Amino acid sequence: MFVTLAGILALVGAVAAAYYFAMRPVTLRIAVGPANSDDVRVVQTLSQAFIQARSQIRLRPMQTDGAVASAKALADGKADLAIIRGDLEVPKNAQAVATLRKNVAVLWVPPAANVKGKKAAPKITKIVQLSGHRIGVVGRTQANVDLLKVILQQYGVDPNKVEIVQFPANEASEAIRNQRADAYLAAGPVNSKITADAITASTREGGVPTFLAIDAAGAIAQNHPVYEASEVPAGSFGGSPARPEEEVKTISFSHHVVARKGLPESTVATFTRQLFAIRQTLKTDFPLAAQIETPDTDKDAVLPAHPGAAAYVDGEEKTFLDRYSDFIWWGLMMLSAMGSVGAWFAGYLRKDERGNNSTLRERLLDMIAAARRSDSTEELDQMQMEADDILRDTLRCFEHGAIEEGSLTAFNIALDQFHNAVADRKAVLMSMPQTLQRAGAQFRAAGTL
Repeated sequence: MFVTLAGILALVGAVAAAYYFAMRPVTLRIAVGPANSDDVRVVQTLSQAFIQARSQIRLRPMQTDGAVASAKALADGKADLAIIRGDLEVPKNAQAVATLRKNVAVLWVPPAANVKGKKAAPKITKIVQLSGHRIGVVGRTQANVDLLKVILQQYGVDPNKVEIVQFPANEASEAIRNQRADAYLAAGPVNSKITADAITASTREGGVPTFLAIDAAGAIAQNHPVYEASEVPAGSFGGSPARPEEEVKTISFSHHVVARKGLPESTVATFTRQLFAIRQTLKTDFPLAAQIETPDTDKDAVLPAHPGAAAYVDGEEKTFLDRYSDFIWWGLMMLSAMGSVGAWFAGYLRKDERGNNSTLRERLLDMIAAARRSDSTEELDQMQMEADDILRDTLRCFEHGAIEEGSLTAFNIALDQFHNAVADRKAVLMSMPQTLQRAGAQFRAAGTL
């Protein structure tokens, strides 16, 4: 009984511990950068929202120098999640959890400045006319330069025949006002303030910038699956007249929230569920949260989705019982096996005690016959004392579980028969003269009766 009880308590403790570890808050490290970027602000907002909502998944932001450094942190196992650019080299152990935002490439040419005594340069209206010119790239990341080269090569423009000038995003407006390039490229969300300020800085003397359409966006997307054909809606960057005045074709790429491949499916599914639940409550006060989208769960996706995120998106997320039903079933089987083993082991430990009690019971049966032949009340009293000892031993065995209730019942029947035999024999001896009792005892002792 005690072995079985110990097994039950151990199983209950194991289930309680498993439930505690399964339901306790899990903190995930997320690599994001650079400092003061929109990505960092989104992650910090999500982290605070998860804490306030007492969510099961918590975030610990790890600030990096940019998407490349974030991807490396994930590849090295220093982070569980990361914010990366889809057009950069994606770590082999990265799987998509969500699309944080879509970025569009914007190419434009500032209006020509009127300089007295100097003939105005030919107006650039197409990408093929960029050969031999200076092109300014907003932002220090090499990824934007690589994006520009992809566009130029699609239109047959040799990147070596253009001068590429990069400058930080916070210096873009000043660089454009100082005419440091003939055309400019910026990459970011359609509502990016950095891009809008750079385009505003291009406006001079009432002139408006000319937006260069990337008509071959479909072909670029086919040759480079990390890019997609997209459009910049008319008036996206404000102004009067609207900038641009009409829709402009371009290419886009995404910033992704990715997870390590080895991260548990249930953990990623829970994080994904929390992410999209919080998004709905944050998008009013934090518009960038509204751009978060579900990942592509197709098997041939460029960036495969993590199984946990795919389970949430496809409505196949497992419940607690789904995840742990096998463990519960095996636990019940182990409990049953432990009960059987415990019962066998307890019986094995009581084997000697049970055998000894069986011998004593046989002794009690022999004493019944001996009591009926006895010619001495002293002998009967001694047998009575021995029967009391046998009774005491039998009750102790029953309490220890060495004998069952059926064996105790059989012993009681034998004990009653013994008491009856003793009582009957004492009655007979009391009715016989003392001399006859002594003679009978002597004859039996001599073996002649």
